[in-house]
Amino acid sequence: MTSLTLFYTGLYYFAAIVLIAGVAYRIAEYSGTPAPLKIPTTPAPTTHAGVLLRMAREVVLFESLFKSNKWIWVFGWMFHIGLALVLLRHVRYFQEPLWFVVEFIQPYGKYASFAMVAGLLGLWARRFLVDRVRYISTPSDHLMLALLLGIGVSGMMTTFVSHTDIVALKAFALGLVTFDWHPVPSDGPLLVHLTLVALLMIIFPVSKLLHAPGIFFSPTRNQADNPRETRHIAPWAAAAERK
Repeated sequence: MTSLTLFYTGLYYFAAIVLIAGVAYRIAEYSGTPAPLKIPTTPAPTTHAGVLLRMAREVVLFESLFKSNKWIWVFGWMFHIGLALVLLRHVRYFQEPLWFVVEFIQPYGKYASFAMVAGLLGLWARRFLVDRVRYISTPSDHLMLALLLGIGVSGMMTTFVSHTDIVALKAFALGLVTFDWHPVPSDGPLLVHLTLVALLMIIFPVSKLLHAPGIFFSPTRNQADNPRETRHIAPWAAAAERK
């Protein structure tokens, strides 16, 4: 095993451990945070089925963002849908044989990267062009967008500019999963892409990108608007009453 392969193998095992452990810790933290009040954003559903439907619309269609700002919604939806297709396309590197859905999505995921990058550019431009957004933007906001953009552009380069040896890359990726290690391709754009992806995995648990799992724990979204019908008692308050 070359030193380059050894470095990226160790890097990805480390990044995977940090990502899984960090996200698991954050989810446990979110689930244990008290929600003593009924604070769903109105108009809100009054049943649990309605809450599930509302949450589905929020996760898939970004309903609240659509109502508040159409331009941000366009760029945000472009980025997230493009990212979802790109990630689904990347599943092929960890499977043999491929699922039908993964095989079917390949040509669409290939060009979805353009939508992903265009959405990122629009969201980043907003942080410069909109006064109130520029005022509250921090260096970490810009660095995170730069990181995501770097991942998108370097990934596109491996497909459209400097073609990567896909067979060798899949052997490397499958080897990480099965612990049967193979050499990593050494072309520049791919190594940049792999490095940036690993960096994203490492910082994800401490970044604002945690809104991905966090939205499911937001009391403004996951509560039914039924305070008159059902008394809301937080779990920690109920335990205190039983003592």
